[in-house]
Order: sequence, then C-alpha cells, then structure tokens
Amino acid sequence: MEATSVRVELPVLEAHNVTLWVKREDLLFPNLSGNKYRKLKYNLEAAAASGHKTLMTFGGAFSNHLHATAAAGKPYGFKTIGLVRGEELGEKPLNPTLAQARKWGMKLIFISREEYRLKADPDYVRTLIQQYGPAYVLPEGGTNELAVRGCSEILVQADQEFTHICCPVGTGGTLAGLSRSAQPGQRVLGYPALKAPELRKELESWISGENWELVSDYHFGGYGKINMELIGFINDFKVETGIPLDPVYTGKMLFGILADVRRGRLSAGSRVLAIHTGGLQGIAGMNMQLKKKNLPLLHL
Repeated sequence: MEATSVRVELPVLEAHNVTLWVKREDLLFPNLSGNKYRKLKYNLEAAAASGHKTLMTFGGAFSNHLHATAAAGKPYGFKTIGLVRGEELGEKPLNPTLAQARKWGMKLIFISREEYRLKADPDYVRTLIQQYGPAYVLPEGGTNELAVRGCSEILVQADQEFTHICCPVGTGGTLAGLSRSAQPGQRVLGYPALKAPELRKELESWISGENWELVSDYHFGGYGKINMELIGFINDFKVETGIPLDPVYTGKMLFGILADVRRGRLSAGSRVLAIHTGGLQGIAGMNMQLKKKNLPLLHL
C-alpha cells in the first residue's frame, strides 16, 4: 500500500533551491499512526501463525505504539495487554491516548519506572507471561526484525528521484527499514525525538550500510519535550501547508529539516522526502499538558 506524497511550498525552500515533499503515511492508517502499521504488519502475521491470541507490549503514557497495538487488536482478532511506564498513572484519570487504548479493549497494567527498565530482560518477560498468560510480546516502540522489514516497504519506485529521505526517530525501526530500501546515492537522515546517546549503537545492529546518519540537534530537550518555538512552528506549518504535525516526532523532524536548509546542511539542489509517521492522536493529550502550563495549544 502506497502513501500519497505532497510537495511543500515555502519561501525558505525556494530561497535555497531545495525541494521538499512529505509522504503522508499518517493518512493510510489513521488509528495505527502511519509507521506503526508498518511495524505491526509482519508481527501480526507471525503472532497469528504461531497461534497466539494475545499481544503484549510496553509504552509510556502517550505511546503511539500502545495506541496502535490496541487499535490493531480487535480487527485482527487479538486481545491486547499494555505495560505502561509509571505506576502512579493508575491512580489518575486516563489521558486520551490510554483512554482510547482501553476503549479498544487493551488491558493496561501500570508498573514502576524501575520495573519498566527490565522490559527487554528475557527473565522478566517470562515472568510476565507466567502472570498474565501466553502472549506474543512486542518490544517498546514495536521495533524488531519484522518491524524493520515492514518499514522497508515505505519507499516505492517513485521515491528514487529524491536525494535525501528523512524520518523522525524513536526506537529506530523506521530509519532502519528506510536505510535498507533506499537506492544507491540516497542519504537517509534520522531526526531523534529524544536524548538517546546509545541510539546509534542500537541502529548499527539493524543496519549494515553507511547510507544513514542521525541529526541530533532538534530533540528540544528530550522525549515529549516541547516549547513555545516548536508550538509556533507546528501551528504555522499547518496554516502554511495544510499538513498537521505531531509535537513528539514529525514536528521536530520538519523543524530540523527546514533549519538544516537554512544552515546549508541540505544544500542547493537537494530533493528531500520527509516521512510523516503519524502520531497525531497524541495532540489531545499534549494540549491537556499545555493548558495546565498556560501555553498556546496545538491546532489540528
């Protein structure tokens, strides 16, 4: 399945002779947040083939991955369990992301941050399965070999004309998939949404080539962090282009792309394709936080 790509027309792009297109993966699978469907596609097939009836996974309070796994559960015939970082959240009203996941049938289990750090420990995972029953376990963010395979299908033949492929980066599965399917001569740029000094090492376990790099200047202080500058950029971008961006991933990526155009990192003649990975469902929850801080709200 192929997403539509839309050309972005902005004065800064014209002034620097750079063309920018946005591939709207978010429009293909609204409830699955674009790239989250790509990550789940082959995992769902593997879970079904192995006879599993339950999906178990991990995520934070505003996790697109938890939201997408819950959304996929019912139509694909799976029960879903979400291990949520932060046991204190179980005592509070659910934010829109978690409320929707529960509405779709996900069993939410709130665990301490200390326990959450064990999410990749095989012994801990076995304990969870003993406690909650047999399940196909998806890692945080959904990134594994099958997820990378799914993300490699984002690029199609028509995308060969671009010199640069850009994507936001969380756990790195989308970047890894794009790197595998990029054409010779194309450069894959990943814009991390969080401080993650260990991310490059993790990505090197998924990617054998040298056609990619991380641009780590635009995480705005860490995962889920946002300030007035980013709020203004996202709202202005929507007015100027008609394309909504989420504040955790795609907003930071597009901010970074345009800043790199101004800085000359993306030089004249560059033809850039930015992957819109979705995540728009998280805006409602972010706006709740912004309202508490008396900051401007994000507009969809």
